[in-house]
Amino acid sequence: MKLSNDSFSRIHALVVGDVMLDRYWFGSVDRISPEAPVPVLAVTRETARAGGAANVAHNILALGAGSTLLSVVGDDAAGKEIAQIVEGYGANTRLTIDGSINTIVKLRLMAQNQQLLRADFDQHPSDEVLAQCLNDFQACLNDCDVVVLSDYGKGGLRHVSRMIEQARAAGKPVIIDPKGQDYSRYKGATLITPNMKEFEAVVGPVSDDAEFAEKALALCAELQLEYLLVTRSEKGMSLFARDGSRLDSPAKALEVYDVSGAGDTVIALMALAFVTDMNDAERLELANTGAGIVVGKLGTAVATIDEVLAAYNETKT
Repeated sequence: MKLSNDSFSRIHALVVGDVMLDRYWFGSVDRISPEAPVPVLAVTRETARAGGAANVAHNILALGAGSTLLSVVGDDAAGKEIAQIVEGYGANTRLTIDGSINTIVKLRLMAQNQQLLRADFDQHPSDEVLAQCLNDFQACLNDCDVVVLSDYGKGGLRHVSRMIEQARAAGKPVIIDPKGQDYSRYKGATLITPNMKEFEAVVGPVSDDAEFAEKALALCAELQLEYLLVTRSEKGMSLFARDGSRLDSPAKALEVYDVSGAGDTVIALMALAFVTDMNDAERLELANTGAGIVVGKLGTAVATIDEVLAAYNETKT
């Protein structure tokens, strides 16, 4: 594989899905509350990052490609903050404002870089706003090379089946990070990327490697997928193709620090790799390399093209 800093520079991805504001409160704990048997976090620092589909868009930009982010936010400070963060990365944004909801926020309380508690503030977009998003999606298709659908189960991809149909009719590969147990709505996608827990929630428990392969290939056939990529934690990743082939790549992380956001990096790299001349083995190795970088970082994070290049080259020496 010939990988360089500008390997993805001519690619533009359309990223669609649920966006959220990831807030972090950092501090220390040195006492228990007198009101209840819980630790008291003395907050010393706060930070915020754009998560969900916004983090996918950030990953794509960090890899040297272009991206347009299509999603829904509320008419509130959190929605404005997401727009400001993502536009600061350099993404084009088409964030539809839904005045009937609050923007999704995930608040994490951290002590000594360990998560004590997470509080989620979730609301699903209205039907009218999602219909507008579907129109915007159709309008954006001609200007992209690949479509990435980032499903966090927050309601932003209610029309995912229509989006797949429209994108494939326009000749665009569709790469999906799935959620939930109903995968029928992803029928016809180019690639979906569940982790092992998500995969087993759909196909049932897997007792051995032979059963894993059998169920993976059956899911490919049932959903008419071109590819299925299952991320398997310490066992690495497995890529299955419609033709019955299988490729495995062992885990590349030297130290797992935080797995949040790793799926965003995997889907970003696979999306970009699918519109290059890389073969399947190279795509899988690239995605696995990126995941190994991100799990060594704290919180919602990205793998830059320089980091991917360095890690990839290190495996070849």
